[in-house]
Amino acid sequence: MRTSRTLLAVTAALAAVAIASAGAAGAVAAPPTQAGPAAAPPGGIYYVQSTVTGLNAAAAAAAVEQHRPKGNEDHQQWTLRGAGSAYVLEDVGAAGTCLGRSGGQARTVGCTASDAAWELVDVGGDRYRLKAPGAESYLTVAAKPGGQNYPAQLAVGGSGSLAEWYLTPVGPVRNPMPPADQRTLDEMSFLTAHNAYANGVDGGFAPPFINLAPNQNRGINQQLADGVRGFQLDIHQTGDGAILCHNSCTLVSRPVALWVDLQRMVDFLAANPDQFVTVFLEDYVDPGVLRSEIERVAGLSDVLYRPNLTGVRENGWPTMARLIADNDRLLIFSDHSRSADEGAGLTRESFGVLYQREWTVENYWSMGPGIGTSDWSCYSRWYDAGTNIPLTQTGTAFRPLYVMNHFRDVPVEATARTDNERLLDRAQRFCQPAARKKPNFVAVDRYDVGNPGAAVTTLNTYTY
Repeated sequence: MRTSRTLLAVTAALAAVAIASAGAAGAVAAPPTQAGPAAAPPGGIYYVQSTVTGLNAAAAAAAVEQHRPKGNEDHQQWTLRGAGSAYVLEDVGAAGTCLGRSGGQARTVGCTASDAAWELVDVGGDRYRLKAPGAESYLTVAAKPGGQNYPAQLAVGGSGSLAEWYLTPVGPVRNPMPPADQRTLDEMSFLTAHNAYANGVDGGFAPPFINLAPNQNRGINQQLADGVRGFQLDIHQTGDGAILCHNSCTLVSRPVALWVDLQRMVDFLAANPDQFVTVFLEDYVDPGVLRSEIERVAGLSDVLYRPNLTGVRENGWPTMARLIADNDRLLIFSDHSRSADEGAGLTRESFGVLYQREWTVENYWSMGPGIGTSDWSCYSRWYDAGTNIPLTQTGTAFRPLYVMNHFRDVPVEATARTDNERLLDRAQRFCQPAARKKPNFVAVDRYDVGNPGAAVTTLNTYTY
């Protein structure tokens, strides 16, 4: 979806580097049980993860900062153990060094120092405050300055929401997947094609020089036949309607209209009544144009799923069996802004296209250039100075679906093959703990190499 933004800047680089493995886990003694509602989780190795930003506390020399979730490559894993009536969190990568405090800031200190001790206050919802014994001082994210992100340096301060933390286990319990008739949508994982339309088979999608690097190598019909069930599509507005193109449709030969690919999906669903398909639109068209495009698709209204009308926010996602029985089998999201549509007087939601940020979380879209150094960290695509939707976002009964992006700026086949072979490792060691949930949509380039479908099959054997 976003590959062309950096395409022209990418040159041949170093060979792909191997990803360092996460810090070794070890058995630790369980901490003493606290009385009352402030019981701590069992001893073990955890990420200390902000409930506001979704970022992890990491040891950075003497400082403690919030960093993008990245395994233990930069000291983000902490061993929780009892220390008298309190607890300490020892840096897994630096024995004897603990998460502590000094002068109003979070610091690394010796584990025997009094400033290393914390009381754990259970505030419900699997959230804790780390309290300095004998004081109303708590580990906290520093307040956000105007127009900026929250500062990296963690602080010691008051007890508001910025002082609430998840203790996310590095080795979480995995439960077997429920029987087929009991599995809910948010327990499932689906193979998803990044820039599914950019395949060079169904038609043109970009100016000629970009066409040389298609994200996929097979057309939509073959993708459906191969088990792809999520489709990321870019749409741009022209005189012909909503067209599938990179950045713009200028100089694109044989452009494909959105309705054409949607018709392929609806026809597939009609022929396969037990299947479910999801579409993600990177959306640059007016709502009226999109509505007209959708109305051209024969049979779409029969299978369109509209969770906003069926109590999902109050009751959680339904089972796949219920969705199939009700013929609710096509889910369409747009990354467009609801507020912009309200200003225009027509919302996408009114004709069944959901605003993605209200229903999903999604990690940042790029792992790096087409070849060379990669970045396996998992952090929200929607975390910046003006937006904060952490991967960990959730509600009382409703869990947003998790879109895990796993691709580079440029789709180089050899790199995509290697990345896809490592997909399961990244999903389980990096991205699941970053979101505190299993990815529901695993988006890749060149799904036909490196067997990413096998990783999705494994993800569908358990719940997180």
